[in-house]
Amino acid sequence: MNLPAAVKSCFAKYAIFDGRASRSEYWYFQLFVHVVLAVLVVLVPIVPDMATAVGVAGCVFYLFIWLPSLAAAVRRLHDRNRSGWHYLWVLVPFGAIAVLIWLCQEGIEGDNRFGPDPLAAQ
Repeated sequence: MNLPAAVKSCFAKYAIFDGRASRSEYWYFQLFVHVVLAVLVVLVPIVPDMATAVGVAGCVFYLFIWLPSLAAAVRRLHDRNRSGWHYLWVLVPFGAIAVLIWLCQEGIEGDNRFGPDPLAAQ
């Protein structure tokens, strides 16, 4: 899956927590989110007269992107055959490290309890 396909897929599944997401879908979507946020952060010192507007745009973008990012992370955990509730480990000290490792690991081949292999559909 490439960057445009991943962004399109994550927005098409805006708040769908069912199913599985491949590593490429999840990480390309995260790349898109962080590039947009980085561009907004860079714009603040370049256009000081518009700093408030850029800050508001960043907040609106973050609020718009929060739910699909969470849904993609849950689907990514499903690909590892883990419940989406495991994402709550990010609230525990050092739990985010475990979640990051799970998000980076290769998915379970074949079907699992959360659905068919997302790589088989590509």
